[in-house]
Amino acid sequence: MSQGSADQLKFDGHGLLPAVIQDWLDGTVLMLGYMNQEALAKTVATRRVHFWSRSRNTLWEKGETSGHTLHVKELFVDCDRDTILVKAQPAGPTCHTGERACFFSRLDEQGEVVRSNPQDAHGGILDSVLRTIDERRSNPRTGSYTSKLFEGGHDKILKKVAEEAGEVLLASKGGKKEEIVYEVADLFFHTLMVLGYHGVSLQEVLHELGKRFGKSGLRAT
Repeated sequence: MSQGSADQLKFDGHGLLPAVIQDWLDGTVLMLGYMNQEALAKTVATRRVHFWSRSRNTLWEKGETSGHTLHVKELFVDCDRDTILVKAQPAGPTCHTGERACFFSRLDEQGEVVRSNPQDAHGGILDSVLRTIDERRSNPRTGSYTSKLFEGGHDKILKKVAEEAGEVLLASKGGKKEEIVYEVADLFFHTLMVLGYHGVSLQEVLHELGKRFGKSGLRAT
């Protein structure tokens, strides 16, 4: 990393930039750290995340003792050029507590910090839907469509996947964007039902996609 590149960034009065670390597969915010010019240069050069420790006043590589390193996939700078976003692939849990990410407490309606399910802050809407599906499977709820699907068994869930896939085909043939969006959302939901039925996490599917990312789908024969 050249001095010219570093000069384009706005380090604070202590020579630091906050660095948000995000799982490149599902967007989960893993942690927040601080980088000085040396830490950022090391991160860029080695493709492993380095920070500047404000408490120990020293450079350190994430995971240098635990082995839970963060491998850089992409680096971004915000509009004010005073914050770094690092999309990374974690090797093991990121938090020193052993949790996957550092954000597992929430602020309640009274502004109090309370412990919550560590997974609640993970991923996006698909993760949240799958967590609800898993909850309905363990604790069926009267009037719940998800619970009714589970009551119908494996074949009923698979039948719905096939039906929704057909609806996506018809919507695509029709060419109406609103219908395509609606039917694909239905297909996503019922596909998540398959994952929930078999106890497969969305992270496992994303890892498989991650292994394929950037590779040709064609195989030599």
